[in-house]
This record gives sequence, C-alpha cells and structure tokens, in this order.
Amino acid sequence: MVFQKPPDGGWGWVIVVVSFFTQFLCYGSPLAVGVLYVEWLDAFREGKGKTAWVGSLANGIGLLASPVCSICVSSFGARPVAIFSGFMVAGGLMMSSFAPNIYFLYISYGIVVGLGCGLLYTATVTITCHYFDKRRGLALGLISTGSSVGLFIYAALQRELIVLYGLDGCLLIVGALSLNILACGSLMRPLESSDSPPPEKPRVDKVPDQYFVYHEKEKTVEENISILEKGYVDEKCANGVPDCKQDSILNKTALSSVNVNEKDTYKKKVVEQTNFCKQLAKRKWQLYLNYWEETVVLFKNKVFSALFVAILLFDIGGFPPSLLMEDVARSVNINEDDYHVPLISIIGIMTTVGKLTLGILADFKWVNTLYLYVTTLLMTGAALFAIPFAKSYLTLAMLSGILGFLTGNWSIFPYVTTKTVGIEKLTHAYGILMFFAGLGNSLGPPIVGWFYDWTQEYDTAFYFSGFCVLLGGFLLLLAALPCWNACTDQSSKLPPNTYSYKVASSA
Repeated sequence: MVFQKPPDGGWGWVIVVVSFFTQFLCYGSPLAVGVLYVEWLDAFREGKGKTAWVGSLANGIGLLASPVCSICVSSFGARPVAIFSGFMVAGGLMMSSFAPNIYFLYISYGIVVGLGCGLLYTATVTITCHYFDKRRGLALGLISTGSSVGLFIYAALQRELIVLYGLDGCLLIVGALSLNILACGSLMRPLESSDSPPPEKPRVDKVPDQYFVYHEKEKTVEENISILEKGYVDEKCANGVPDCKQDSILNKTALSSVNVNEKDTYKKKVVEQTNFCKQLAKRKWQLYLNYWEETVVLFKNKVFSALFVAILLFDIGGFPPSLLMEDVARSVNINEDDYHVPLISIIGIMTTVGKLTLGILADFKWVNTLYLYVTTLLMTGAALFAIPFAKSYLTLAMLSGILGFLTGNWSIFPYVTTKTVGIEKLTHAYGILMFFAGLGNSLGPPIVGWFYDWTQEYDTAFYFSGFCVLLGGFLLLLAALPCWNACTDQSSKLPPNTYSYKVASSA
C-alpha cells in the first residue's frame, strides 16, 4: 500500500473531528470508571484491589493488545476496525448492566470494552499521523483531548444517571451513546494512492516442471470419465436404444479427446492454486520473520528501550489517581459540603488543557519533545509523593489538576515515538510501547488497592507510585543524553535493509 503525501489539512480536519468524538465516546466511561468503582464496592462487597481490576483491565487490556491492534489496523484499515470496535464497546457496556458479580465485569467491562477502546485508539492515532506531518503535534493533541473531555463529562453524567436510573440503567444508556462510534468510523476515509500497481498473479509458465506431476489426481479424473461413460452407455441399453454398443465406441472416442483437454486444464488449475498457496505461505512467513527482526532492531536502540521502561513505570504509578481519587477523598473523611466538583472531573478537564498545551509545544522547532516528555514524568512523580500529605478537598483538587495536566503527555507520546522510529515504523513501535503501557495500566490500580487492603491507608501506595514514575523518568533522561549520539551516528554504516532509529535533536 502506497500512501500519498500527508495533506496537513483538507479531509484531515474531518479525521481530527471524528477521531476526537471517537475517543470521547469510547474512553468517556472507562476513564471515569472511578465513579462506577465506588458503586461496585458497595454492590459486590469485594476488596479494593479486587474491584480495581475492572477499571484497570478496561484501560489496560486494549493497550496490552496493541501489537494485535496495530496488525488489525495495518491489515484491514482504520475504518473497518473503528466500526467493528464500536459494536464491541457498546455491547460490552450494555452487557455490564446485567453483571451478577465482579467476575462477569472482568470480561464484559474489562476485556470487551477495553479491547474495543484499544482498537479505536490505534485506529485514530494511525490515521491521524497519515494525514498530518507538519501539524502532527497539534492534530494528535486535538484528538487526544477527546478522551479527556469524555472523562470530564462522563464523570458527572454517570453520577447523575446513577442517581436517576441506578447503576444498571446508567450502563445501558452509556452503551447506547457509544453506538455513535459507528457514524464516526464511517468517515475515516483511508489516505491511499489510487495508482498503485495491482498485485502480480502467479503465472503457470514460471512454475518448475516437477510441479506438473499429479498422478493421483489424473487417475481420479480418468476414473470419473470412465464411470460417466459406462453409466451413459448402460442407461441407453437399459432403455432399449438400438445400436447402443456402436454409440459406446463413438462416445469413447469423443470422451478420450475431452479427457486430454480436461486433464490439461485440470493440471493448469492445480498448478495455479498450488503455486498461489505456496507463494502466500512464503509471503506470510516472511512477514512474520521481518516483524520479529524489526522488533529486535527496535530494542537495540537505547532510547526506544528506555522509552518502553518509562511508559511501563509511568502507567503503574500515574494511572491509579484517575481511578482511585474519589475513594482517596472518601478515605480522609472530606465533608460532602466541601465537595463541589468531582476530583475525576478536575483531572479530566486539566488533562484536556495539558494535551492541547503540550501538543502545541511539540510543534515548535526549539522544543525537544523527548526532554519535554521526561519533564512531565519527573513532575508527575513529585506530585504523587505529595498526595499522602493532602488532607483537604482543596489540596486534593489542586493535585488532581496538576496530575491531570501532566497526564496530557499522552498527546506527545505518539509524536516522541514518531521522532524516534520514523513514520514508516510508527505502527509497529507504537504497538509494542502500548503493550507495556497496558501492562502498567492493568497492574497499577490493583497494586494500590492491595496496598490499602494491607495497610488500611493510601500513603505507602502513592509513595510506591511516585518512585516508579521518577525511576522511569530518570532512566529515559539517562538514555537520551547527548553522549549517546556518537553511538547512533554509526547507523549510516548499516546495510540498506536495516532500519536505524535516532531521536531528532529538536521536535
């Protein structure tokens, strides 16, 4: 598939709009799952760590399956994947309204909804990167704000729906709203070159001579012809047709000539099908082999290796506040009269501001996106260390806003990945990185919940979370130091078929 040059506008802005609403509709409920988390705690009476698995799976399973999601988008295109995933998200939310226990939610809400969100996220990011080059940072920032706006609105919406219709009615209504993803996905027109040459069909004259030997098949054809001839003659004789024996001799002569032509035609068809299957199997095997070879080449790059460690540790430590902040406020006995705006809504609106601000900064030539990303990691770690000292609604609201703004670094993460590996390897590398991000998302909230179950307080848990994020930031900063440029300069000596991955000095 040959892609046209990114137009940096035109239909690309339609792609931005529909991608924004796609992420709004699919990620609104999973990101605002903290509201549902408190209801599930009261409904099923399970531990905090056990209940936290529902929200962590919903946000992590799609990222864990990112390599598969990337393959799906590459194979089928963004539009079919988006439409199919819309059914998954809507169906999973509606099924969750009938959940009899927490284990059912693991499948319906955690796996089905989470996998649908992962497919939609990969589809929207990939097609946006294809449509934009110079304005890619702005475009990614705009579409990624869809999930943040969804978090802000769905936090209040789900709380109100629960009051009016109960938990089950809330999930049914939210699932029905998710069906609008189908309309958004239908507008994701692929950016393809129409003048690409059609695939070459296998030719029979290029097949070696040994492929023309099919003795068993030829015998089968001869047997079929003899049976046909015998049945025809016997039927005529049984009906009293005169000169049936003479007709039999004539039929044998006619059928023998037909036999030769049919055998030749049959040989050609068998050769074509066999050669096609051989070439298809060889091509698929070569694709898988190239995939793993390119993966090994990716991990030989120090920056890419540090990037996957950083994203893993960041999601282990940085994701739990968006899920558990409501319960943190309840655990420190904050007065409901002082509880003006849900903390999750504050995180959502500030994440929107952070994504837009960081996405715009990424488009400036004097800003190094990798160092900008490292800065957000270090500041996030410091904010997590401060959560145990927050004992009032005001301080928790301020920390929620800071963490929400810094979580906006998701908008520049695809930009950092593109600058590291190039646009042609974005889908492959991004799928790998999102796998580790999903692993962190899946493990972070349950770990924090287990810490609470063991200690009956969140202080130790958030100290652990802050340490993880700081460690990932320092490792990435160390790998990105200019002293490694001498090593990456050797990439020009690599063979032509080998890809090199070098971080640009400026975004």
